[in-house]
Amino acid sequence: MQEQPTKEVREEHWKKTKSLMIVALVIWFIFSFLIHGFALAFSEITIPILGFKLGYYMAGQGSLIVFVILIFWFSAKQNAIDEEFGVSE
Repeated sequence: MQEQPTKEVREEHWKKTKSLMIVALVIWFIFSFLIHGFALAFSEITIPILGFKLGYYMAGQGSLIVFVILIFWFSAKQNAIDEEFGVSE
């Protein structure tokens, strides 16, 4: 049976986990709201990507790609934090 971490270790673990979560939420906010807010302005740029204007591609497709990457990045970082503090599964 694994021993319980001390209070100091738990607090430091939570501090790093909270920082990671805040960074992930900021990235999520940017690609959920800000990019979509500027989609019409980006559509003025006439660089067609796969037949779509840049605004549609960034808002409709690009944000989804970022979300998938964000999931894997967050998972890897959280796993590294858990291993650092000895609380990994």
